[in-house]
Amino acid sequence: METGKLYVVPTPVGNLEDITLRAINLLKECDLVLAEDTRTSGFLLKHFGIETRMQSHHKFNEHHTTAEMVERMKAGNKIALISDAGTPAISDPGFLLVRACIQEGVAVECLPGATAFVPALVESGLPNDRFCFEGFLPQKKGRQTRLKQLAEENRTMIFYESPYRVLKTLTQLAEHLGGSREASVSREISKIYAETVRGTLQELIDHFTQQAPRGEFVIVVSGK
Repeated sequence: METGKLYVVPTPVGNLEDITLRAINLLKECDLVLAEDTRTSGFLLKHFGIETRMQSHHKFNEHHTTAEMVERMKAGNKIALISDAGTPAISDPGFLLVRACIQEGVAVECLPGATAFVPALVESGLPNDRFCFEGFLPQKKGRQTRLKQLAEENRTMIFYESPYRVLKTLTQLAEHLGGSREASVSREISKIYAETVRGTLQELIDHFTQQAPRGEFVIVVSGK
């Protein structure tokens, strides 16, 4: 039978208009949409008149559903993978499915599209010719070790963070890299209240001590 394919489809991180026409058409034409949260993605699909059936695929079940999805694609199904926002597999579920498809000879295609760290990096004004994407720092085990290693990093560093840990992360970065290190914090990228604040790590700590952090954050820090 015809071999199916996995399409990794980026979805908007904020403004719904950031989705591409190709992504909309592909989500309409595929056999199944794997969504990190079907309720969240349901709003997106309804907005664009997409009626393709959805199925949950998230970090709590991906180890159990991956093999089944690969077999469906080997049988000819075209499956699209989306996350709540941005590009799947970038600090979101997706890597396990992509790897399994490649191992089993199933074609994989990732569409270009929204990813939160790219606009945050560009807006930071920090060097972006070379950078390292760190995603979320370990919450407990290995966190201090990673911070010590990053103190010697020469490239611009990018981190994702929740509003509940922004101050903690900025404070720990200042402790290991120095409070005078240049940095930038972007929040709510592509949304109504999008904001980018630039300064030293200490200045950013002072700012978010006075202004309660709200929304999803991207922290960009200059290298050594």
